[in-house]
Amino acid sequence: MSLARRAVPPVLLTCLVLTGCSSASPSGSATSDKGGLSAAGPSGTGASAEAPKIPVGAGPQKTYTVQQQPAAGSCRYRTEKGEPLEDASCTPGATSPAVTQANLAATVCRKSGYTKGIRPPVSVTGPEKRANASSYGYTGRLGDAEYDHLISLELGGDPNDARNLWVEPPDPGHRAGSGVNNRKDPVESKLHTAVCSGKVTLRAAQQAIVTDWITALSKLGLTTPS
Repeated sequence: MSLARRAVPPVLLTCLVLTGCSSASPSGSATSDKGGLSAAGPSGTGASAEAPKIPVGAGPQKTYTVQQQPAAGSCRYRTEKGEPLEDASCTPGATSPAVTQANLAATVCRKSGYTKGIRPPVSVTGPEKRANASSYGYTGRLGDAEYDHLISLELGGDPNDARNLWVEPPDPGHRAGSGVNNRKDPVESKLHTAVCSGKVTLRAAQQAIVTDWITALSKLGLTTPS
């Protein structure tokens, strides 16, 4: 009897421990779900269901320096409807912390001077463009390719973050030596107008152009590129 009494508590204790582990599992799972919510999200109702957050750059600088570019040959162009798109792993885009939804009127939506005042000089963008062409394996005329801000300055893109700049090849059928001319520029202008008129938010415009500039307007319910 004495031995029996002594043997029971460990068994009960084991059962309690196992039961405790079992009951803790849903709680632990809930904790994991909350952690996962910020990264991926189990449904479309939370902020986590949205596309990955765009990196934030350093913003406008008084003095710009040449930024290191991805390794030569490490980036690959994509194409959609014949148009060139950036390599998202090399050029995910980057926003400027100086531009927010609250200060649009004082920054990108003011009548003039914003982009001109924050644009890096050619002495900086020239070397960056040549290095980035090597990153993407671009061998065409540099004068026909635009060293392009994926998120344009007029949409609050960072001025000189390497993640927001890429050598954009000319459109199909472009005449060699005729200079830069691509269909992404009017898309940027239409998005800028929509942001400043309150039709779409700054964040929505930035996300749309980072995801796919070709479909950005249609996804936001605006006119399609002409």
